[in-house]
Amino acid sequence: MKRALIWFYVLAFYAICQLFAWGYMFIKYVPDRKGMIIGEGMIFIFIFILGIIRLKNHLEKERNNSQQQNNFLLSVTHELKSPLASVKLYLQTILKRDLDREQQKAFLSNSLKDIERLDYLVENVLLATKLENRSFNLPKEDFDFSTLIEDVTDRLQKNACKTEMIKVDIEPNITLHADRFAITNVVNNLVENAIKYSPPCATVDVRMFKREKDLVFTVADHGQGIADNEKKLIFNKFYRVGNESTRKTKGTGLGLYIVKTVLQRHNATIKVKDNQPSGSVFEVIFENYAS
Repeated sequence: MKRALIWFYVLAFYAICQLFAWGYMFIKYVPDRKGMIIGEGMIFIFIFILGIIRLKNHLEKERNNSQQQNNFLLSVTHELKSPLASVKLYLQTILKRDLDREQQKAFLSNSLKDIERLDYLVENVLLATKLENRSFNLPKEDFDFSTLIEDVTDRLQKNACKTEMIKVDIEPNITLHADRFAITNVVNNLVENAIKYSPPCATVDVRMFKREKDLVFTVADHGQGIADNEKKLIFNKFYRVGNESTRKTKGTGLGLYIVKTVLQRHNATIKVKDNQPSGSVFEVIFENYAS
């Protein structure tokens, strides 16, 4: 793609030089039409340059998309390979060594966590694929949103840290009419991202409450935060915060894209704000909510 852009610039420069050369020749041999030639030439050059700029932007966008997709494939490969290798090692150890029951339970528990991680990754990829199809309708039903949040945070708390890390403050018995699977994915993505981008065992605050006619769900972390110029980009497909070569956190760049798209399908909105003294707050608003 880089070589194609270089050739594109060379051809564009050559074409502009030729336009000026032909214009000079026309003026030289037909001087009485100088005004018409210059006028029409300027209009043609303006349209030509405008086309070059648009084509250049399109090529660069395609290059960025291609790079993001390559990064996504590398990330998915790593995300699949790491837990599979871990599960394989645990099972081989159980088979080859004479372990007591407590050690077996610990190894099997860790294997189950890796399998849950794989399941979560596959669910994300499948849901992202479905959401690409605009005709795909999310099946909606009434369910207890309060219990759903508790279940997700409880599972992530057990997998993340032995000390209390996720602080939950939710209004009980809130019924939501939505796609249960997709909303579970939204809650899971937001809370897991907060854990992922926070220091080890740092506090993550999860809240859900009514605000006038709206239902508000927030997830706040105390990590490094997100730069203002990246706040709008983080919801793009495959986009990940930071530099690809220096990034240490795991992920595929699909999580927040899924979150934004699912919420749009439910007529809900999401905002990202700065937390104090550090970190980010993701605020989801289900407008005109009625329990």
